[in-house]
Amino acid sequence: MSRFRRFLHLLESFAIPNISLYLVIGQVAVFGMEFVGGRSSYPLWLIPANVLAGEWWRVFTFVLVPPAAHPVFIAFAWYLFWMMGSALESNWGAGKYNLYLLVGWALTVGAGFLAPSSIASNGFIAGSVFLAFAWFAPNFELALFFVLPVKIKWLALITWVFYGYTLLFGDWSARLGVLASTGNFLLFFSRDIWLTVRHHHRRMGHEPHRRHTREEDAALHRCKVCGKDSNAHPEMDFRYCSKCADDSCYCPDHIRNHEHVIEVPQENPPAPRG
Repeated sequence: MSRFRRFLHLLESFAIPNISLYLVIGQVAVFGMEFVGGRSSYPLWLIPANVLAGEWWRVFTFVLVPPAAHPVFIAFAWYLFWMMGSALESNWGAGKYNLYLLVGWALTVGAGFLAPSSIASNGFIAGSVFLAFAWFAPNFELALFFVLPVKIKWLALITWVFYGYTLLFGDWSARLGVLASTGNFLLFFSRDIWLTVRHHHRRMGHEPHRRHTREEDAALHRCKVCGKDSNAHPEMDFRYCSKCADDSCYCPDHIRNHEHVIEVPQENPPAPRG
């Protein structure tokens, strides 16, 4: 077992299960305080200059500030965050999902202190959860405006374009927030991205020959569980498991439902007899 996996196993003992639900409940409580009680959530915002002046609690309470939108869209955002976060927790385990949120929080706070007079938003933490879910389930459909079904991978692509635009033309606080969000995603998915890019590069290299011998070529992607391959099912999004020790490939039905390949450490060879 690698050191990182041992660390995740230890982290499971301290992880908070269903943390997405607790974060949503906290934001609902703050929203009720604002909407019903008429109290402002300003004391909870992360303003680094105020933290440096002694209001240390803002470093933690800003994750409870609800989105600034119409109540209907806020409720929809809460539902999506809970659903996507629960799916990630089910796939990763509570320890790794807690770590993902913790890294996103730390990067957001750190980026905020680089622009201490600005207000750091928790929206980029939610954005990193959205990008992670879209990577795991690219063909999951959402009802855009509650009517039009759209696959989440296209919404993720729009999000990446928006982040790129923000990096080019946004103010420094927004740029730092984007870097924190995408940095969190890249830290956890760099290996998956590399494996996917490498296999797509192989596919492009074989494409001219495949035009003539497609039926005879070995598939570039083949599910290790059911045997479905990219030749017979070119429409499928095959994925590579970051938990498996080898480059195991799985179809959408088995990427989250398979027995992980664990690297078995080699025993030390016996010392030669003198």
